[in-house]
Amino acid sequence: MDAIVLAGGLSNGLEEEAAEWPNEALIPIGSRPMIDYVVAALRQTAAIDRIVVAGPIAELNRVLGEQPGLLLAEGGATAIQTLQLGLRRLFPEGIQPHTPQWVLVATADIPLLTVAAVQNFLELCRKRAGDLYYPIVSREQNETHYPGVKRTYVMLREGAFTGGNLVLVDGRVIAPCAQLAEQIVARRKNPLALSWLLGLGFVIRFLLRRLSIAEVESKASRLLGIRGVAVVSGYPEIGVDVDKPSDLLLVRRILAGQQ
Repeated sequence: MDAIVLAGGLSNGLEEEAAEWPNEALIPIGSRPMIDYVVAALRQTAAIDRIVVAGPIAELNRVLGEQPGLLLAEGGATAIQTLQLGLRRLFPEGIQPHTPQWVLVATADIPLLTVAAVQNFLELCRKRAGDLYYPIVSREQNETHYPGVKRTYVMLREGAFTGGNLVLVDGRVIAPCAQLAEQIVARRKNPLALSWLLGLGFVIRFLLRRLSIAEVESKASRLLGIRGVAVVSGYPEIGVDVDKPSDLLLVRRILAGQQ
């Protein structure tokens, strides 16, 4: 399969730290830009063929250089637009409607990503039929591996979970879902606002903490008109994104210890 890395923006929480850089993906961690860690993990994953990095082409070309199987695409105004531009770079003649086109989508701000985490996610996805697979990580896993890390959690019957920053998706469903996906991405850091998008009954069950993972899957699938699957991952690396100064300090400390 192919992969798309979204490198099209700058988090509001990192404006001071990224003052010298036009994009948070270029923020240095040790001697390397943040995005280089993500690209390296994907390049070392056997299942990945081509990789498109979508963002500011001139800057990305400067820090990534020419690498076999690595393509660049200009980013869009939103994450979904950037994804669509990346998909167009992979398939300039368009997606074939009768053949699944699996694409692994990653954000550029998960420098702790490992080959093992990617491989495990893909293996878990193969166990269920779906059009889109989204990883979730438990609070217990996060706090066991990275004590004190601050994430946004959703309380479900099975426990507290945060979303990951990988998505496996059949490219054929991206265009039909794009408009609604824009709303979902915009509300991803606010579980209550996201629940309102799904309906009043859903909100009530969310507030009472009675929703199960299966119920969320079912509702989201009906809303988008596709088969969505939530994948419980034991690798918190896919959920630790860098969107505030404390995250940047955390990943710099961890990666410095690995070098």
